[in-house]
Amino acid sequence: MASSVNTSVNHPYIPSTDSERAEMLDVIGVDSLDGLLGDIPVEHRHPKLDIDAGLSEQELSTVFGSIAAENASSSSGYISFLGAGSYSHYIPSTVRSILQRGEFVTAYTPYQPEAAQGTLQVGFEFQTIICQLTGMEVANAGMYDGPTAFAEACLMAARVTKRTKIGVLSTADRRLPDTLLAYSKYQGIEIVEISADATEIPDDLACVGVQSPNFFGEIEDVERLTNLAHTNGALSVVHVNPTALGMFKAPGEFDVDIVTAEGQPLGVPMAFGGPYVGLFACKKVHIRQMPGRIIGRTTDTKGRIGYALTLQTREQHIRRERATSNICTSTQLIGLMVTVYTATLGKRGMQDLANLCYQKAHYAASEINRLDGFSVESLGSGGTFFHEFVVTCPSSPSKINAVLLDKKIIGGLDISDRSDSGMLVCVTETSSKADIDKFVQALSEIGASV
Repeated sequence: MASSVNTSVNHPYIPSTDSERAEMLDVIGVDSLDGLLGDIPVEHRHPKLDIDAGLSEQELSTVFGSIAAENASSSSGYISFLGAGSYSHYIPSTVRSILQRGEFVTAYTPYQPEAAQGTLQVGFEFQTIICQLTGMEVANAGMYDGPTAFAEACLMAARVTKRTKIGVLSTADRRLPDTLLAYSKYQGIEIVEISADATEIPDDLACVGVQSPNFFGEIEDVERLTNLAHTNGALSVVHVNPTALGMFKAPGEFDVDIVTAEGQPLGVPMAFGGPYVGLFACKKVHIRQMPGRIIGRTTDTKGRIGYALTLQTREQHIRRERATSNICTSTQLIGLMVTVYTATLGKRGMQDLANLCYQKAHYAASEINRLDGFSVESLGSGGTFFHEFVVTCPSSPSKINAVLLDKKIIGGLDISDRSDSGMLVCVTETSSKADIDKFVQALSEIGASV
């Protein structure tokens, strides 16, 4: 803190002076803090707190730095092969540069278009990018995160079909149906599990929810499952990894009805799990049932392009009793990260990124598969995977990860609850060949010692 700070104040980080506090008390109509707290018994007004003495800003920064240094992360000298929903990707400097502009950092919900054209345009470009990635006709301006977007999609399907039973593939990340359950528990919705190789489904489903790549990293047969859903009058809801869309066909090419995704891989730091942004797109015919916020482009009376929130009668802030969801934010700042990231990479860059992830993951899998005691397993769709794969280990994955951590390697996710001695390994473009070889060598040494 600056040397001019009033050191007589017990709370040096609260920027109110003695005179300011006296002025506030005068307006309230009391002559002291104790007068303000008159209804609280004296013995409970100022309890003794067993805490350390106050620190200066410089001292506090040092303390926080030492605490942060205890974290094992890819930015602190560790190499990571952990994914399962939050992925390490290189983020170009353009993202942070644009993100830190004051116009974006301080912007609020753009209900007044005349004062928020920049924010609205970013949201419109975000929607456009999501449509281009997914091959869908319309997208909203963002959801809270991937799992909540998936839950909203399934509830939307229930509104469209007027059915109350939702099917979710058994190969999906369990956080998807769990979040759906939290959203729908008191809405009379029933969730049923569908096998990935099912040839028949109940004829009263609102939708079939598919994750592809699935939780185990494998590509599902989206076209077959979509046709199966449509044959039974259900919608197809597909949750994707947006990075994989740089290599594999977009869901829109398979006549999918609703597409959702976690937007974190597109320029958003892992940040210990959030905040992230959910992606949501669908067929135009269902646009009035789509949750969240939609930004449209129009022209003013002088023919100039302008942007505004559209179809607002379906939003909770306009007509609450007929709202399509209770979402009340577009996570605009995180959406800006996605927009700048994808614009920076472009179509060719997204293709190159996906190819790097795919090739490096398959190199790692082939090397691990040669090790005694380790094997790469397929747990659902036949073995075609993108950048995650399951490794069956010779001993408990948690014990192997503990040894790896001592070598400054963050191993894959322990999924023993879904695959006996299974470890879900993730490889992205940030993993060098040297990193992969070090990981394989460490596994080899661990395997030889068990």
